[in-house]
Amino acid sequence: MKMQSIMALVLCATALPTLANAQTVAGTTTGGPIWNRPVSGAPPTPPLSGVGTAVSYVVIPLTISTNGSYVFQSTAITAGYDNYAFLYQNSFNPAAQFTNLLVGNDDNPTIGLSGFTIALTTGTNYFFVGSGFANDDFGDFSLNVAGPGIATFNGISGAVPEPATWAMMLLGFGGIGYSMRYRRRKTAIARFG
Repeated sequence: MKMQSIMALVLCATALPTLANAQTVAGTTTGGPIWNRPVSGAPPTPPLSGVGTAVSYVVIPLTISTNGSYVFQSTAITAGYDNYAFLYQNSFNPAAQFTNLLVGNDDNPTIGLSGFTIALTTGTNYFFVGSGFANDDFGDFSLNVAGPGIATFNGISGAVPEPATWAMMLLGFGGIGYSMRYRRRKTAIARFG
């Protein structure tokens, strides 16, 4: 009985840290304000786009709880949406596209996926800007941020856990439930047996 309880607790404990390592939030650029987006890459080398001169965008403010390297992956949900991803620190001004720009990416590794890996620090305000490649590229996307700590989007921490996290949590809670039920049944047998 003790071994089953220990296994259930271990399963549950292994599920909890994954909650802190990957968060997903949904976004849309449909009907958003427009800007002349930069070309992917790190500043100051990229120019402003000649194709994306009036592209819809959305800004998702975020902070992180632990210093370290974070992976950002934006996945287009709307069919045919060629998404683009940028990250700014401290502030974002669509009229000053290179001010505070940390990184930008298109096609990571194919159309419909954009993202990057970057070292972030606690106590800094970051701004993820989801946009499109061309003026007619807009739609829904999901943003996944994975790293050593928790990413808090606009005051909402860990918006949607990963599917693997749900599976681990269910296994852990199932193991605890089984252990408790087994313990009760054994106690009842001891009393009446």
